[in-house]
Amino acid sequence: MIYERIRGTKRLVRMFGAAKKEDWPLEVKSDFSANSRNSTVGSRILLTNDRVRVWAIELQPGERLGAHRHNFNYFWIALTEGVGRQHHGDGSTSIVTYHEGETRHIEFGPGEYLLHDLENAGDAPLAFVTVEFLGDSERLHVSSLATTEEVG
Repeated sequence: MIYERIRGTKRLVRMFGAAKKEDWPLEVKSDFSANSRNSTVGSRILLTNDRVRVWAIELQPGERLGAHRHNFNYFWIALTEGVGRQHHGDGSTSIVTYHEGETRHIEFGPGEYLLHDLENAGDAPLAFVTVEFLGDSERLHVSSLATTEEVG
């Protein structure tokens, strides 16, 4: 089970029914097929060491961060207000309203991960900082980790 902690924020999340992967755009379906093990969870790396990796995510309206897989416990902080659309590995889609300063913590049990994408579905830039906790050796999948060169 994935454990989520939401700290003192109000949040609107609309899930769209049961799994509907067949209704996704072809580009999104292809992306998920090709990138189910992609561990590039942000736009660029701000900091990395043996304990954490800190990512910036910056999306203009309509821009999309492709399918990626979270293998490590992590948290994110919304730097801006906005609306995001996410496709999930289980075939579902959600629309989420984010509030500036909102923080969400995600923890995984053994063998668990999160596969999703993120599209800016609003009309203003959407920005986050995501911090992955690398110190948990059970989650260290060296072959699937992104390097700075891969992120650009």
